[in-house]
Amino acid sequence: MKLDNVNLEVTAVRRSQYPEGNLPEFIMIGRSNVGKSSFLNTLVNRKNLARISSKPGKTSTINFYNVEDNFYLVDVPGYGYADTSKEEIRKFGLMVEEYLQRRETLKRVFLLIDFRHKPTSDDKMMYDFLKYYQIPVTIIATKTDKVSSREKDKNLKLLRETIDLVVGDNVILFSSVTKTGREEVLKVIEEILGK
Repeated sequence: MKLDNVNLEVTAVRRSQYPEGNLPEFIMIGRSNVGKSSFLNTLVNRKNLARISSKPGKTSTINFYNVEDNFYLVDVPGYGYADTSKEEIRKFGLMVEEYLQRRETLKRVFLLIDFRHKPTSDDKMMYDFLKYYQIPVTIIATKTDKVSSREKDKNLKLLRETIDLVVGDNVILFSSVTKTGREEVLKVIEEILGK
């Protein structure tokens, strides 16, 4: 897959600001500090396309990254960050909810979950919300390089038991350090685009 021309095209806080046209969209959702920026940068083979913040919870807009005028990778505010005010959390929640419910060009959600820990109640709630709206999901288990090979099977079993995956949804083990899982994610995108 060609990934030479990737740029942040639109930052939006409301529907009227979303890109026009019908390019397919793939959204990245996850807790603050789960590694969404690292995931995006690894996917498109860039170091600093998405800024990696030392302080979680910095994304406050819906960011549309145009990939080769072929599709968008969409980044949204992370959930579950304690230092964000209740009003901000409510605002982000409504913004993301509206996108998920109404965006016809959305093809797949990449739900990022930190593989080092048991999925949180927020992770489970997000997955259940996506299933309620029948949105296809690929779970991206991030930071797998920080989990020993001995622990991998146990953590994967725990993730599957906690989330209770629907048939058709899958899990990809991912590391932005070793690039594990990158090709698998690109393959998911290619299959959906019918390339």
